[in-house]
Amino acid sequence: MNIKSLLLGSAAALVAVTGARAADVIVPVEEPVEYVRVCDVYGTGFYYIPGTETCLKIGGYVRFKYIVNGPLQDDNGADFLSNKEGDDYRAYSRVRVRLNFDAREETELGTLRAVARVQAENNAYSAPNTDAAYAMDLGYIQLGGLTMGYLDTLWTDGDGLLTDTDLAVGDFQVNRVSYTYAANGFTAALSLEDDGTGDFAPDVVGRLAYEGGWGSVYLAGSYDERVDAFTFASTRGFGIDGDSDGAFALKGALSLKDLVATDSELKFEGSYAFDPSLYSSIGIFNNGIYPARISTAADNIAVEWQAGAGYAQSFGKLAVGLSGAYGETFDFRDYDTLNARFFDAGKADYYKLVANVGYEITNNFDMLAEISYADFDFDGGNGAFDNSLDQTSGFIQFVRSF
Repeated sequence: MNIKSLLLGSAAALVAVTGARAADVIVPVEEPVEYVRVCDVYGTGFYYIPGTETCLKIGGYVRFKYIVNGPLQDDNGADFLSNKEGDDYRAYSRVRVRLNFDAREETELGTLRAVARVQAENNAYSAPNTDAAYAMDLGYIQLGGLTMGYLDTLWTDGDGLLTDTDLAVGDFQVNRVSYTYAANGFTAALSLEDDGTGDFAPDVVGRLAYEGGWGSVYLAGSYDERVDAFTFASTRGFGIDGDSDGAFALKGALSLKDLVATDSELKFEGSYAFDPSLYSSIGIFNNGIYPARISTAADNIAVEWQAGAGYAQSFGKLAVGLSGAYGETFDFRDYDTLNARFFDAGKADYYKLVANVGYEITNNFDMLAEISYADFDFDGGNGAFDNSLDQTSGFIQFVRSF
């Protein structure tokens, strides 16, 4: 055997062995990639959750707000607001981060929806240099016209007078189950709302509304199943004159678009409560403490009636708003710790004026500056407290939404 034959034989053997080993190699097969698909059924920002027919939208904002609450003084010169350095005003910053989740899909019973909102807010005055904790701010389920969960009371739907401080009565959130019928711009809704008393009877809210190209109109009614004077004072910061086994209130508004000018809205709103009710309450002062005989720090007061109007006008990226409301309270009550009893502190009338200007700095980045003035005057009837207070407040905020 010559050298040439030996080399050819070795090469053939090597090829045979290599081929045998190559046949044993497992070649991975790539799985098909399922990319996130845009869901345009419910508007912009929705995407299909991979592997499902559920559409999800995630959004929210980051907001920086600087607030100045001016002196709160009565006719006698007494101060009812101070900061930690002893000045008769408060100026501080506040940062909020909000995340919204909106999941929807179509079923044989209509659109099935779940909405959740979590947020955290750092207040440099009350908790300086402290990380804020996230908490549920809203969560509810919808199927067709049925809604159940934790959200604004139906009473607040569509209310407010077109400024950030919107002067709405009864603005709070609640656990509720409600149903809304809608057809051709008309809506009729009924809501059963948990009043936290622990009995079976809920609060009840009903609402009728119509919306068209010219604007909208609505009428709402509420039944506060049980109003306890002591509970009302401890949860809302003020007392009312006696308990109530059920309290009715009415509220309505008329909104007119482009009546005064293009891109404008003019709105009138009013309310009346037959008895003191959580659905008829409003905040007047910021960070204030009401005077002696109304000694509790108060966020809201019990309103018998209120009437107000608001106007908003857009000029491209610039917008301005004006609003004002005038009303009268029910009788106040305060607690005499010495004699362990409630006593009458009288009624009061009040008014509040608000003005703001907003500007779209760039896409998804806006600023708003607002100033307000409030006046609160006890009537002094029946020998009760005769005094008045006023306050000027304002803020500027920047919001980056996404």
